[in-house]
Amino acid sequence: PQYEREASLSSQLSERAEHDIHPEVLKLGLKLADWLIVGGNNRTKAMLQAFSKVVRDYAPPQDHETGADMSRHLDTRLKPMISYLVACRPLSIGMGNAIRWLKGKIAHLPAQLSIEEAKEHICDQIESYVTEKIVFADRIISKHGASKINNGDVLLVFARSSAVEASLLRAHRDGTKFRVIVVDSRPKLEGRKLLERLSLAGVSCTYVMINSLSYVMKEVSKVFLGASALLSNGHVISRVGTGAVAMMAKQLSVPVLVCCETYKFSEKVMLDSICTNELGDPDELLSPALADWRDVKDMKLLNLCYDLTPGESITLVITELGHLPPTSVPVVIREYRKEVTL
Repeated sequence: PQYEREASLSSQLSERAEHDIHPEVLKLGLKLADWLIVGGNNRTKAMLQAFSKVVRDYAPPQDHETGADMSRHLDTRLKPMISYLVACRPLSIGMGNAIRWLKGKIAHLPAQLSIEEAKEHICDQIESYVTEKIVFADRIISKHGASKINNGDVLLVFARSSAVEASLLRAHRDGTKFRVIVVDSRPKLEGRKLLERLSLAGVSCTYVMINSLSYVMKEVSKVFLGASALLSNGHVISRVGTGAVAMMAKQLSVPVLVCCETYKFSEKVMLDSICTNELGDPDELLSPALADWRDVKDMKLLNLCYDLTPGESITLVITELGHLPPTSVPVVIREYRKEVTL
């Protein structure tokens, strides 16, 4: 069947009790649905900050007085809000990991705490998670990434990744002389924002579309890519087109470096990007020649948001823990299970 974007998300709210969803979560869901908040890190931060406000505004039933009472009731309150966010836009693997972590913290609230102390405890935990797993992690990744950039390098990047952008800007601030080729693709054209940020900082840039990839790859010395998730078999989920870039680089023996925070690591295994993926609005793919595509019998449009890059095409993964081979994901998950909370 042809996928069609939900016309009105607010119509779903009439089916839910009005008090089930906090206004901050309502606002966040609508922003996510309209792609006003994009990027795995930005979406995860926005979601956790919204849940922090939910916790601060939490009003317990009259007979609830301790952290143990709150832990049971608050988990029930969060479920419809999470379902609403999923209906607005499917959660990324990093967002799913963060929700599991939050539920674990709520479930293990110290029983002796009062309600106000329990609320403060959870909000502090959320703030620490955002700071350590996203903000500080990106700073460390940018430091590791910048160390891999040498004078005279020609770097190729695809679409836009906050970790890759931070690495390039840091290397430029450190005085390294290099050139960047920004490869982009329709329909999102996310690379334009990266191009703008790099150009304003004074980095020498070239902007091409993905159909020129084979032409420009011959002069590239390194490829830097972002990731939405890193799976336990070493494969990378990222913006659609990333797989083509990585495989073209491998064909020409160009090193491929992926920047990825460990909170995006997953125990899941995927062999293709068809069985599980996020579908975008088919109308984003339209050109004048396809204006009446719905009237053409048996014609369907498929707008995939992500693709799968085989681990064999990746040279190195740059994380806040250091430089790792893609096959190290199970080791990281095992050794850091309490922190990564998968």
